[in-house]
Amino acid sequence: MSKQIIMYGADWCGDCIRAERFLDRYGISYQKINIDQDENAKNFVIKTNNGKQIIPTIIFPDNSVLVEPSNKQLADKLNIMQ
Repeated sequence: MSKQIIMYGADWCGDCIRAERFLDRYGISYQKINIDQDENAKNFVIKTNNGKQIIPTIIFPDNSVLVEPSNKQLADKLNIMQ
C-alpha cells in the first residue's frame, strides 16, 4: 500500500489541473503520473475505470479511489474544512 496520494492525469486535462491546484493549495503531497507518457499508467486507469480512460483518477493511501472528484469530494476525503 502506498503512503502517498497518486494522481493519474494528463497536462491537457482541466479537471486534473483543478485537482492539482486544490492539493497544492492545501499542501497535500502527491505523485502525479502522466498517462500520456506512461502506457502502463494509461492501462491502469482504463482497467480501474471499467474500460474507460477517465482522469484524474486519484488513489489514496487507504487504496480508495476518486475519479474526476470535485473540490468538495477531495476536501471531504482529506478532512479539509473549506
